[in-house]
Amino acid sequence: MPHSSSKAKSAQFDPLIKKIADYVFDYKVVDPAALLAAHYCLIDSLGCAFDARQHSDCNALIGPTVKGTLVPLGSRVPGTHWQLDPVEAAFSTSTLIRWLDFNDAFYGKTVIHPSDCLGALISVADHQSRLRRSQHLKPYTLKDLYICIIKAYEIMGGLAIDQEWTAKLGLDHVLLIKIGATALCTLLMGGNRQELMNGISNAWIDAQTLALFRRGDAAGARKSWAAGDAAARGVWLAWASLRGEMGYPTALSAQHWGFESIHLKGQTLSLKTSLSHNVIDNVQFKLSYPAGLHAQSAAEAAITAHPFVCNKITDIARITVHTHRYALSILNRIGPLKHFAERDHCLQYIIAIGLLYGRLQSSDYLEPIALDPRIDALRSITDLVESTDYTQAFYDPEKKANANRIQITFKDGSQSAVYEVLYPIGHPKRRKEGLPLLQRKFNKNTKNLFPQKQAQTIIDLSENFTTLQSLAVDEFLTLLSID
Repeated sequence: MPHSSSKAKSAQFDPLIKKIADYVFDYKVVDPAALLAAHYCLIDSLGCAFDARQHSDCNALIGPTVKGTLVPLGSRVPGTHWQLDPVEAAFSTSTLIRWLDFNDAFYGKTVIHPSDCLGALISVADHQSRLRRSQHLKPYTLKDLYICIIKAYEIMGGLAIDQEWTAKLGLDHVLLIKIGATALCTLLMGGNRQELMNGISNAWIDAQTLALFRRGDAAGARKSWAAGDAAARGVWLAWASLRGEMGYPTALSAQHWGFESIHLKGQTLSLKTSLSHNVIDNVQFKLSYPAGLHAQSAAEAAITAHPFVCNKITDIARITVHTHRYALSILNRIGPLKHFAERDHCLQYIIAIGLLYGRLQSSDYLEPIALDPRIDALRSITDLVESTDYTQAFYDPEKKANANRIQITFKDGSQSAVYEVLYPIGHPKRRKEGLPLLQRKFNKNTKNLFPQKQAQTIIDLSENFTTLQSLAVDEFLTLLSID
């Protein structure tokens, strides 16, 4: 018997919950550029997932809970042979996408990775398409999935613009994955407006993940699978709402017990921005370097400097790095770095790799590279300094700069040129320059994972947006499966 009470159905939901539901159901995506942007976000995310399949630590964590499980009409996990329950598939797919910290990002007052939710959308769209075929109904197309991607990005990004979820509240941004995934998965499952609001209200009640595992000395490997955990939870909450689980209309506003009372000290949470497709239009890609978003321009600057300093490493007396406040707050790590998760969020480490090797790739965070004694030697003489101009440009919504500047002082008192990057290669202001690199990144990771003929088929299709958007989701996932 359904749990939804008449009281829950008749009660007025909090305005924010209603605004999200109205956007999901009523907003029509008609801008071809937004659909194309969603295509690039999907392709880039899949490329990240394919790359993560090369890492044993990631492979050990994903897949069925019970070995050998096969779910009829289940969801495929891209780049694998698994066919899982949509909840488990969402965990595996989003974990693959997020594992190397190489997927897209967007920020207002909080930095998020909108593609963290794609595991949920892909898994549900695949399962529902296969289910529809079994009922002689039309499956979802990639265009349907693109529309859901646009809306999930917009919800997550909209909630990140004006609220400092982590810095002030100590809550990890994966809570926004639960909101976006629950909303759009409910839609994909055929839910109505009431069921969508029920699911979102439960997601808000659920949203209490601490940011401990991503910050300071406690940073650890959970940051690579936290997105998968949240995406899977979003699928489950959507599933529950369609099976009659009640909602909580005042999940945000209830006195004493509501989200606003517990986490915001009674302040009202709202979406000040109008919801359209702003986030997908302004997403930032990580096209060359698997590292935290704010290290992207520093990596680019260090690699540019490499040819001029690589033969003078032992002559370096000081490395001065001007950066912005947000980068300084999360990427400044001194002392021993114990594992991958600390190294890829250490600005000094990333700069050292760039100067030493003229590159930055995921293997550079692992042994034997991580054991190179020159890395810690360079870290120890690297000074991070806040530039107020960079901080202002970072928070300026018109600029959204992400700048870093490096200058090297040698023991004889001479100095290098100044290596400055205001906007990293994946920034919207460099989109024309960046898109070929996005495709190259996808092509490389596809060729590294799939047999040659299958890889070429996938690559050819990924370069044909017109054909791809009319392709059924389940047919696309079939192409991405490995026997």
